[in-house]
Amino acid sequence: MTTIQWDHSVHYVNDLDLAIQTFAENGLRAFRGGSHKQWGTHNALSYFGLTYHEFLSIENRELAEQTDHNNHVVQDAVKALPEHEVLSRVALRTDDIEAVSASLIVQGFDVAPIIDGKRLNQQGQLIEWRMLTIGGHFNGLRYPFVIQWKGTDAERLLALKESGVIQPHLAGEVSLEQAVFTVSDPHSVAEHWQQVFGFPVIKRDETGVILAVADKTFLFQSGSAGALTQLTFNTESVALKGKTITIGDGLYAFV
Repeated sequence: MTTIQWDHSVHYVNDLDLAIQTFAENGLRAFRGGSHKQWGTHNALSYFGLTYHEFLSIENRELAEQTDHNNHVVQDAVKALPEHEVLSRVALRTDDIEAVSASLIVQGFDVAPIIDGKRLNQQGQLIEWRMLTIGGHFNGLRYPFVIQWKGTDAERLLALKESGVIQPHLAGEVSLEQAVFTVSDPHSVAEHWQQVFGFPVIKRDETGVILAVADKTFLFQSGSAGALTQLTFNTESVALKGKTITIGDGLYAFV
């Protein structure tokens, strides 16, 4: 059976080092990931187990502008930056990207061909993945993109820890638990994502809807943004608990 989990979130920023510094000032470890030489972008990463956060910036605008139109992640970065440092799409991790692609095509979605991604990390190691993007939106909210990594989750987690990519945060235990989407009609958007991706509803009331994504959650709340607006973390850190960090237009809340 095909699995779908929340892999990571993306925040478009102009200055990777400033984002890294902001996290560091709050006891959160973020580091330069590497360059996507074929796309003209580069990133910084912050890991919370296998669910991580990516700061994505444009390294070569000319190359980024020439990137295939089906790569909506890069195309959206070109449109957003430098004016809008916004949280972007979430990425869903699967163990069978072909099956996910086939299911989306049957449902009538504008599914881009599966593409190969790669970059060199700071240790010179080649990182490879496969991904697909979904065009369009539902009630103003853009769809997630889908990614499949080499190896099983257990193998990747062990390798990331052994290589030092995943390390404890100075603030202590911190876990990325929830993505908050602010949309005009949270009930209809949540119902749509439930039908498309199979995420079960765990809470529904007048304030919004919460979907379960494995052991994480997606919250859909009412507002005009039509976008991912906040990431919520669980922590026992006295310095972080109850705090909200702002980077550009993105909010990072700690509970």
